[in-house]
Amino acid sequence: MSRAQPKPILNASLPAQFRQIRIALAREPGHPEGDDEVAYIFVAPIDAEGRIDPKLWRTHREACRVARLRPNEQDEHGHLVYHPGGAWGFHYDGEASLPDEAGYHFTDERFVVGEYVSINERGKIHPYRVTSMSYL
Repeated sequence: MSRAQPKPILNASLPAQFRQIRIALAREPGHPEGDDEVAYIFVAPIDAEGRIDPKLWRTHREACRVARLRPNEQDEHGHLVYHPGGAWGFHYDGEASLPDEAGYHFTDERFVVGEYVSINERGKIHPYRVTSMSYL
Protein backbone atom coordinates (compact mmCIF):
# COMPACT_ATOMS: atom_id res chain seq x y z
CA MET A 1 0.00 0.00 0.00
CA SER A 2 1.49 3.33 -1.07
CA ARG A 3 1.16 6.37 1.17
CA ALA A 4 0.47 9.75 -0.38
CA GLN A 5 3.46 12.03 -0.28
CA PRO A 6 3.00 15.61 0.94
CA LYS A 7 2.75 18.26 -1.76
CA PRO A 8 6.16 19.96 -2.16
CA ILE A 9 6.62 23.38 -0.60
CA LEU A 10 8.55 25.95 -2.58
CA ASN A 11 11.05 27.29 -0.06
CA ALA A 12 11.32 30.58 -1.91
CA SER A 13 7.64 31.23 -1.18
CA LEU A 14 8.15 31.14 2.59
CA PRO A 15 9.25 34.06 4.77
CA ALA A 16 12.89 34.15 5.84
CA GLN A 17 11.95 33.19 9.43
CA PHE A 18 11.29 29.58 8.43
CA ARG A 19 13.82 27.03 9.64
CA GLN A 20 14.36 23.29 9.45
CA ILE A 21 14.93 22.10 13.00
CA ARG A 22 16.26 18.72 14.09
CA ILE A 23 15.82 17.53 17.66
CA ALA A 24 17.26 14.24 18.96
CA LEU A 25 16.58 12.25 22.11
CA ALA A 26 18.67 13.59 24.99
CA ARG A 27 19.97 11.67 27.99
CA GLU A 28 17.29 9.91 29.98
CA PRO A 29 16.93 6.60 31.84
CA GLY A 30 17.55 3.82 29.33
CA HIS A 31 19.50 6.21 27.06
CA PRO A 32 22.41 7.54 29.15
CA GLU A 33 24.05 9.02 26.04
CA GLY A 34 20.80 10.01 24.35
CA ASP A 35 20.01 8.59 20.92
CA ASP A 36 20.64 10.56 17.75
CA GLU A 37 18.50 8.11 15.74
CA VAL A 38 15.37 8.91 17.78
CA ALA A 39 14.58 12.31 16.36
CA TYR A 40 12.19 14.74 14.78
CA ILE A 41 12.86 17.05 11.87
CA PHE A 42 10.36 19.83 11.42
CA VAL A 43 9.85 23.10 9.62
CA ALA A 44 8.59 26.10 11.58
CA PRO A 45 8.71 29.89 11.58
CA ILE A 46 11.10 31.04 14.31
CA ASP A 47 11.09 34.56 15.72
CA ALA A 48 14.14 36.63 16.72
CA GLU A 49 14.10 35.09 20.22
CA GLY A 50 14.13 31.51 18.89
CA ARG A 51 10.47 30.75 19.58
CA ILE A 52 7.83 29.41 17.18
CA ASP A 53 5.92 32.33 15.67
CA PRO A 54 2.17 31.53 15.81
CA LYS A 55 1.18 34.36 13.44
CA LEU A 56 3.44 33.10 10.66
CA TRP A 57 2.39 29.53 11.42
CA ARG A 58 -1.27 30.48 10.85
CA THR A 59 -0.42 31.99 7.48
CA HIS A 60 1.73 29.03 6.33
CA ARG A 61 0.33 25.98 8.17
CA GLU A 62 0.79 23.62 5.23
CA ALA A 63 4.54 24.30 5.20
CA CYS A 64 4.96 23.43 8.90
CA ARG A 65 5.70 19.74 8.52
CA VAL A 66 7.33 17.12 10.71
CA ALA A 67 9.11 13.82 10.16
CA ARG A 68 9.28 11.41 13.11
CA LEU A 69 12.43 9.28 12.89
CA ARG A 70 12.88 6.00 14.75
CA PRO A 71 15.43 3.25 14.10
CA ASN A 72 13.93 0.16 12.47
CA GLU A 73 10.63 1.94 11.82
CA GLN A 74 9.23 3.72 8.81
CA ASP A 75 9.42 7.51 9.13
CA GLU A 76 6.09 9.10 10.02
CA HIS A 77 5.10 12.40 8.41
CA GLY A 78 2.72 15.04 9.63
CA HIS A 79 2.30 18.66 10.58
CA LEU A 80 3.14 21.04 13.39
CA VAL A 81 -0.22 21.96 14.94
CA TYR A 82 -1.32 24.62 17.41
CA HIS A 83 -3.99 23.53 19.88
CA PRO A 84 -6.45 25.77 21.71
CA GLY A 85 -4.81 27.21 24.79
CA GLY A 86 -1.46 27.63 23.04
CA ALA A 87 0.00 24.10 23.03
CA TRP A 88 2.08 23.02 20.03
CA GLY A 89 2.15 19.43 18.87
CA PHE A 90 2.80 17.05 16.00
CA HIS A 91 -0.14 15.52 14.14
CA TYR A 92 0.58 12.58 11.86
CA ASP A 93 -1.21 12.43 8.53
CA GLY A 94 -3.34 9.37 7.86
CA GLU A 95 -2.16 7.42 10.89
CA ALA A 96 -5.04 6.43 13.14
CA SER A 97 -2.71 4.34 15.33
CA LEU A 98 -0.19 7.11 16.05
CA PRO A 99 -1.60 9.75 18.41
CA ASP A 100 -0.64 13.40 18.30
CA GLU A 101 2.48 14.20 20.28
CA ALA A 102 2.51 17.38 22.31
CA GLY A 103 5.43 19.68 22.75
CA TYR A 104 5.80 20.33 26.47
CA HIS A 105 5.76 24.13 26.87
CA PHE A 106 6.84 24.65 23.22
CA THR A 107 5.26 28.11 23.42
CA ASP A 108 7.97 29.14 25.88
CA GLU A 109 10.84 27.04 24.50
CA ARG A 110 13.65 28.54 22.49
CA PHE A 111 14.72 26.57 19.44
CA VAL A 112 18.46 27.20 19.46
CA VAL A 113 21.13 24.57 18.83
CA GLY A 114 22.09 22.98 22.15
CA GLU A 115 18.85 23.90 23.96
CA TYR A 116 16.57 21.21 25.39
CA VAL A 117 12.85 20.76 24.72
CA SER A 118 10.42 18.08 25.85
CA ILE A 119 7.78 16.08 24.01
CA ASN A 120 4.89 14.16 25.51
CA GLU A 121 4.82 10.83 23.68
CA ARG A 122 1.86 8.67 24.65
CA GLY A 123 1.69 10.16 28.14
CA LYS A 124 5.41 10.13 28.91
CA ILE A 125 7.64 13.21 28.72
CA HIS A 126 10.96 12.74 26.89
CA PRO A 127 13.81 15.27 26.68
CA TYR A 128 15.17 16.25 23.27
CA ARG A 129 18.06 18.48 22.32
CA VAL A 130 18.09 20.82 19.33
CA THR A 131 20.93 19.38 17.24
CA SER A 132 20.64 21.50 14.11
CA MET A 133 18.78 24.42 12.69
CA SER A 134 19.06 25.65 9.14
CA TYR A 135 17.53 28.15 6.76
CA LEU A 136 15.30 26.71 4.07
